[in-house]
Amino acid sequence: MLTALEGMIAELRQIGVPVSLAERIDAVRSLRQVPLADRDIVKSALRAALVKSHDHELAFDALFDLYFSPAGAGGRSAVAGAESANGAESANGAESGDEAGLGAGAGGNGAGGVGAPGGGAGGAGHGSLGSVDDAGLFELLLGAVREGNEFMLRAIAGIFVDRHAGVEPGRPVAGTYYVFRTMRAVDPDRLMARLVGTGEGAEGQPALLRRLELEKYEDQVNRFRQAVEAQVRQRLVADRGAGAVARTLRQPLPEDADFLTSSGAQIVAMREVIDPLTRKLAGRLAEKRRHRRRGTLDFRRTMRKSLSTGGVPVHPVFRKPNPPKPELFVLADISGSVATFAAFTLQLMFALRSQFSRVRSFVFVDGMDEVTEVLQRAPDIIEATKQINAAGSGVWLDGRSDYGHALSSFADEWGEQVRKRTTVIVLGDARSNYHDPREGALKAVGQRAAHVFWLNPEPEAAWDSGDSVISRYGPFCEAVHECRNIRQLRRFVEELG
Repeated sequence: MLTALEGMIAELRQIGVPVSLAERIDAVRSLRQVPLADRDIVKSALRAALVKSHDHELAFDALFDLYFSPAGAGGRSAVAGAESANGAESANGAESGDEAGLGAGAGGNGAGGVGAPGGGAGGAGHGSLGSVDDAGLFELLLGAVREGNEFMLRAIAGIFVDRHAGVEPGRPVAGTYYVFRTMRAVDPDRLMARLVGTGEGAEGQPALLRRLELEKYEDQVNRFRQAVEAQVRQRLVADRGAGAVARTLRQPLPEDADFLTSSGAQIVAMREVIDPLTRKLAGRLAEKRRHRRRGTLDFRRTMRKSLSTGGVPVHPVFRKPNPPKPELFVLADISGSVATFAAFTLQLMFALRSQFSRVRSFVFVDGMDEVTEVLQRAPDIIEATKQINAAGSGVWLDGRSDYGHALSSFADEWGEQVRKRTTVIVLGDARSNYHDPREGALKAVGQRAAHVFWLNPEPEAAWDSGDSVISRYGPFCEAVHECRNIRQLRRFVEELG
């Protein structure tokens, strides 16, 4: 078990989940207090010890399934097999034996390792179910989905994987194609059509009940797909070991996903992270502002307090600080290449408006337009983005990036509104399609503002390559930051406060 636990912790750290030495020790100790035969309890104990954020739970669940696969060669769970193998030993000795025994199974490296084909409900030896043809299995699957029979779902998933996935030993893949081939043989659309069309009292049901029934079936079909994915992972672990499979499945956490290369699913996950992040940052900025400096000297109270020391002001008394809130201007490039980055940053900055005296938002491509009111009216950033695109905001001529003209437009129209309490943040990759960068416009804005920062979503190694002119703007900014993901964006906002 220790081998599996160490491997899982190492992979969690590799993808960015913080696991301290103390938490590792807690995880090991927690296993002494729970029945190792109960896989769900083991999973809950390790999750409580290792996971501190809801955003990291999916990563933990996936890795737990890899390193502590649910079915061993004999059809038992790997945890149960480890416990029973050492059942005759004393309590302390049994714990040691459990840890050693499960480590070999969970790693998937030994003969008959965890999830090996041919074992349990998910392998080739499926008993009487294994003799049923695909049409018969489909009918059994229909019944299992209607009844919510988790055991049958897993058993049928194992048979379909054996017959249709075509797992190739030694091939270093994540298994997505194997899952696709299996689900193609099942045909989820046909399965849903049969479920909806043959439900009890389907014709006379009220619309609400029909909808609830449909959602129940969709959930069960999704559970079947998850069972197929688990069966594929078990076979891959048995073939190559949990560590090798984990590397092929490795995905960045939502806060580490690059703005410029994120998939649709990653963007959805990032949106779920950004809302609680704004609340945390708002509280942190407010606390930081309160304790950043002391107020002015309160002479009267200082002299009163000095009476106890013969008039010597040993303990100066200061008034409660009330620092003024800064004003924030955000200039965001919304051209296609950096649109995702701009959307997340605008959402974050606007959500933090309570920590600033005023937040004004501007968007540009080759022109510059203010969108502060759009962000105020729209219920969320998705709707705001639709309105900004529909209005053609930020476009002046041909809709191709022209930082020089955009910044000059801002300096001419809004430059005089920039004051000594204003912080200006420019969001963009500084790729200007070889147009004149007109860095003098940014210099003029910087001379009036308190601070000018530039956030670039590209990796620093790509700066000044091709049509990037970031070094032309850098001298007129207080700092230029690489800001490729939510983690780096959060770090900048914390420093901004």
